Amino acid sequence: MSAAVALAVAGSDPSGGAGIQADLKTFSALGAYGTAVLTALTAQNTRGVTGVHPVPAEFVAHQLRTLLDDVEVHATKLGMLGSAEVVHAVTEVLVERRPGPVVCDPVMVATSGDRLIDADAVDAVRSVLAPVTDLITPNVPEAAALLDRAPATDEDGLVEHALALLELGCGAVLLKGGHLDGAESVDVLADRHGVRTTRRPRVSTSATHGTGCTLSSAVAALAAHHGADDWLPLVDGARDYLQHALVAGEGLAVGSGHGPVHHFAGIWPA
Repeated sequence: MSAAVALAVAGSDPSGGAGIQADLKTFSALGAYGTAVLTALTAQNTRGVTGVHPVPAEFVAHQLRTLLDDVEVHATKLGMLGSAEVVHAVTEVLVERRPGPVVCDPVMVATSGDRLIDADAVDAVRSVLAPVTDLITPNVPEAAALLDRAPATDEDGLVEHALALLELGCGAVLLKGGHLDGAESVDVLADRHGVRTTRRPRVSTSATHGTGCTLSSAVAALAAHHGADDWLPLVDGARDYLQHALVAGEGLAVGSGHGPVHHFAGIWPA
């Protein structure tokens, strides 16, 4: 049997905790063969982003088409696209080729607070990319930006925003509630099955760099293996994986800011 192949379309993180590096680590940890298309180089570490060097939109599309001419991709994860031009270019290829279920993590702001996407790109994600996405996975501030509303402040607000995002035309919405308070981290999944919630104990840790990239990549890796008839079991499996990675993250002791989650917790020797 051929390997389950997952594709990440995202920016690079030299510190290894987020972006393409996190995507490929997650794919590997979950037994998927990882492929990657770069949308930007960043200068960043665990303390912040100091520069972004975008890849021209036409070359992003060229990378995608060249890869898909040869490799069968079973699921795709989209991360930082950066500009409206890249959003349009990626969307065009997705419509042409449809490389498996598409999971879109609409990366807009890094964990450090640095903004990674401009206003035109937000509008392009909302109006162009969302309608061809099978699952979109924003956090609370990203959902607010896409909806042009104030951020949700409780679980009812998460449900309201998830349903509103569904109206953009995407197949399903996973609205991540990690920015809210409480003993539990609550995520809301809205799709054709209705609205369902997943809950995990909140982890008190400074090792949160790359959590959004890791979760969306884990969902894509599991979709590459199992398909995406129902997103809930994939989301639950991805959240279990991220929970272990969060708990073990501080043990890596990488960097002096928001350290990375441990993508290989339970795989590397203790």
